[in-house]
Amino acid sequence: QVSAKLACPVYFARPYHSWERGSNENTNGLIREYFPKGTDFAHVSEERIQEIEDKLNLRPRKRLGYRAPIEVLEQSLSRRRAA
Repeated sequence: QVSAKLACPVYFARPYHSWERGSNENTNGLIREYFPKGTDFAHVSEERIQEIEDKLNLRPRKRLGYRAPIEVLEQSLSRRRAA
């Protein structure tokens, strides 16, 4: 139902099949550059998290034709608004 309402396909990867979620695993690796495994987020400010989120959303990705995720999202949203 969600897929139909959003006109967007939904894919459910199988548990423990990380290769089915390549983009997700890549993003996890990018996050780990800033927050190593075991980081206690109770000691990380909201501002620091937002700073890293912004950096990653502005970072060009090969998978997106070397465009930034935020750029692709904004382009997609503007097309939907125009339709």
